[in-house]
Amino acid sequence: MADSWEKLRADAENCTACELCKTRTNCVFGTGNTDADILFVGEAPGENEDKTGTPFVGRAGKLLDSFLYAVDIPRDRVYIANILKCRPPKNRDPLPAEEEACIDFLRRQVALMQPKVIVCLGRISAMKLIKPDFKITAEHGVWFVKGKYQMCAVYHPALLLRDPRRKEEMMEDMKKIKAKVEEMKLGL
Repeated sequence: MADSWEKLRADAENCTACELCKTRTNCVFGTGNTDADILFVGEAPGENEDKTGTPFVGRAGKLLDSFLYAVDIPRDRVYIANILKCRPPKNRDPLPAEEEACIDFLRRQVALMQPKVIVCLGRISAMKLIKPDFKITAEHGVWFVKGKYQMCAVYHPALLLRDPRRKEEMMEDMKKIKAKVEEMKLGL
């Protein structure tokens, strides 16, 4: 049976491939425009996301919203997902085995969506999607071509809450994303 958004969501909600399924309140599948040209990918849901089933709704999500707004990228015109669909305990970093158990859901989302631009939110998603030795402090805002996708990484909004000095760099990276979208003549 060919994938559909409904089948994919049901598969994710019923997944038992790793131990995280035992502690989840909700599967945090993804949110936004499934026909969008831009996909933002974080690492894993946090506590607020686990409660609501929606990615990036806590303080970090509100900060992401403010950056999207500042560069005139409407949140409802992009899609936002995470590598993991379930929250790791105490918001710890995902374990490699958890990433491997869950990455196929993201691959299937990408296959259905066919985005033109993928933006990794933070080093963990960049290390998984762009290259294993990705250095976020040195390579944030740098464009990579992987297959048919234009990809870059920006700081994770949660990092900016802990280290607000990096917000200026994040703003510059968001401007680069907006410029890439305009250069590629993508619809927003």
